[in-house]
Amino acid sequence: MAAPLDVCVRGAGVVGRALALLLARDRLHVGLVDLPAVAAPAGQSDVRAYALNASAKALLEKVRAWPDEEHATPVLAMHVHGDEGGRVQFEAAAEGTPALAWIVDVAPLLERLGEALKYQPLVERLQAPESAPLTVVCEGRASATRAEFGVQFDVKRYPQMAIAARVQCERPHGQVARQWFAGGDILALLPLGGPDGNSAALVWSVQETHAPQLLALPAAEFEARLQAASHDVLGKLTLTTERAAWPLQLARADRWCGPGWALAGDAAHNVHPLAGQGLNLGLADVEALARELHGREYWRSVGDEKLLRRYERARKADVLAMGFATDGLQQLFARSSPGWAMLRNWGMQGFDLSGPVKHWVARQAMGRL
Repeated sequence: MAAPLDVCVRGAGVVGRALALLLARDRLHVGLVDLPAVAAPAGQSDVRAYALNASAKALLEKVRAWPDEEHATPVLAMHVHGDEGGRVQFEAAAEGTPALAWIVDVAPLLERLGEALKYQPLVERLQAPESAPLTVVCEGRASATRAEFGVQFDVKRYPQMAIAARVQCERPHGQVARQWFAGGDILALLPLGGPDGNSAALVWSVQETHAPQLLALPAAEFEARLQAASHDVLGKLTLTTERAAWPLQLARADRWCGPGWALAGDAAHNVHPLAGQGLNLGLADVEALARELHGREYWRSVGDEKLLRRYERARKADVLAMGFATDGLQQLFARSSPGWAMLRNWGMQGFDLSGPVKHWVARQAMGRL
């Protein structure tokens, strides 16, 4: 007869797998529920990539799931360009760190987490939820389980869609992440393929009404638009995958926990991807929840509501702050009048020269407080 579960984790994405592995290190018996797979179109690969900070890297290394170098490219610099000459640059050397972030391929990361799970006997893979003192919902933004616990998920839709793909660059990326704000659109080219690579992950947040046109363009025309939007910094850009797209939103659950249950990752909160902090926030949830469970009083169950409230309080402020920051930036750059353009680009130039303030923001984003 199988031992009873201590924790049932619903959702076996990056957040769910990392949580299961971390809890098993504390000798908790974890059931990990695989959601029904959504079939990708034939021949289409996963084009997503994550910008992971030092805290996320340390957590994944702890559970022995950090990908090989070719799938985790260190970012040595980040160049952010406004629409009228505004510019902000971050340099890893100036922050005294080996990298500002690491751009990580989704598929190899999931594969490494899957390999780690094979060697963890305290994690049981499940096809359906089972009873446990604690259920943790890690099902992502489209979670169906939130409603079972009476959670309200407040969503603010942005009039934007993210277009993602992989591109081959004529020039090496030099381990620089690049971002352009222009006309309400936000273009990011994130370095891939290791230190000497010349490929990039594209994330182009565009007006919702404009997205269908860009997605329908022949590859050559789309590449020409992309090259123009990136000011030819990396030379000719060639699509190496199909384009994928999804709507953008700011969302948060009204509560993250209750007796015997908790939310983590995108099931609890979504932010605009312009700062690349979505998965970093989710993995920070994992670390905070595991820490609270590890340090609980001997007489408390893992599903004790007061214990889970500690986790909620530990994370809500940081998530709220990141949501406000990304939402504020999105709205600032969405305004098209000349006065706003002048103000935001003046602000970018001032921020780039701000010294301690810029350093503090960089350390926040890197997870090195």
